[in-house]
Amino acid sequence: MIGEPAPRARPGWRSLLEASMGSGRKSYHHGDLRRGLLDAALEVLQERGPSGLSLREVARRAGVSHGAPAHHFRDKAGLLTALAVEGFELFHAGLVRAAEPVEEPVAAFAATGRAYVHFAAEHGAHFELMFRPEHLDPAAPELALAMERAYGQLFERVLAAQAAGYAARLPAEDVALSAWACVHGLATLWLNGNLQARFEGPLDEVIDRVLLASAAGLM
Repeated sequence: MIGEPAPRARPGWRSLLEASMGSGRKSYHHGDLRRGLLDAALEVLQERGPSGLSLREVARRAGVSHGAPAHHFRDKAGLLTALAVEGFELFHAGLVRAAEPVEEPVAAFAATGRAYVHFAAEHGAHFELMFRPEHLDPAAPELALAMERAYGQLFERVLAAQAAGYAARLPAEDVALSAWACVHGLATLWLNGNLQARFEGPLDEVIDRVLLASAAGLM
């Protein structure tokens, strides 16, 4: 009859399906689905570590089909490798950013060491994964390249410091290995809470104490 409201259209099957999946489901464009999966994987990694991560859980948190992660990353190792590559890229950028403004070579070398530990403190999930090769794809060329760029930054600072007289009589490879072991061990101790339990003071103060003692030994 005139004046009566028109009957409401019944929802189609797609609308019913979307409603059943919940309003929290995320929607991704093709270009940002990979980023969404990486973000979801990093979230799981922070909570459960690499051993507790599954593609199914990553897909669930990203709000996509169970097959989406495998489509983009092939398998769990591929996904974790992509996260490790991202970590090494962030790591390299942080080392460069810390040392570039410092003109004196030995001070720039020390700034690189501080940046190493700070990266671990601020990006713990990335950091722990980056140095766990059993969870990664060792044949991935992008991983090897990212690792080499990061280590190359440390080695470059060693060469510049040696040219300025720091541990100049020692092989550069030995100095780089000693510095790497020092700051990596320090970073790991900080992440595990061991340093905070034994040493008081802010992180930079603890780092400087360790670097000073290490430098005295090398000199």
